[in-house]
Amino acid sequence: MTLQPADGDKILRDNFAPWVQDLGLLVEELGERHAVLRLPWSDRLAREGGGMSGQALMAAADTATVIAISSARGGFVPMTTVQQSTTFQRPIIGKDVLVEAHVTKLGRSLAFASVTLTADGDPSPAAQAATVYAILG
Repeated sequence: MTLQPADGDKILRDNFAPWVQDLGLLVEELGERHAVLRLPWSDRLAREGGGMSGQALMAAADTATVIAISSARGGFVPMTTVQQSTTFQRPIIGKDVLVEAHVTKLGRSLAFASVTLTADGDPSPAAQAATVYAILG
């Protein structure tokens, strides 16, 4: 079963804590083993100096991983973060963030993903994350 962006938005609404939902993430694209989410710019998410906070970017990468794994599996099942490593390369100021997660290995109990975060309209990565998830269901 191929999931559609509306399915990803429903997964966000039904399975994430209110503070994650407050980020305003939108599912832009879903594929067999990937997801692209949009993190809208908000001054509330900016740190001193005006850049998007690392905490918001890491939460977006983590969330995009769940949506990408769900897309790869054909639906949501309970899962939890085992590891996330994020490298920040440049600030994002005043622009939405596109968060593209690719599932690189999908096993029965573990999934691995690579996540690239870019400022909307700029192809250069602002941050990159590697994530590992335990699949519980």
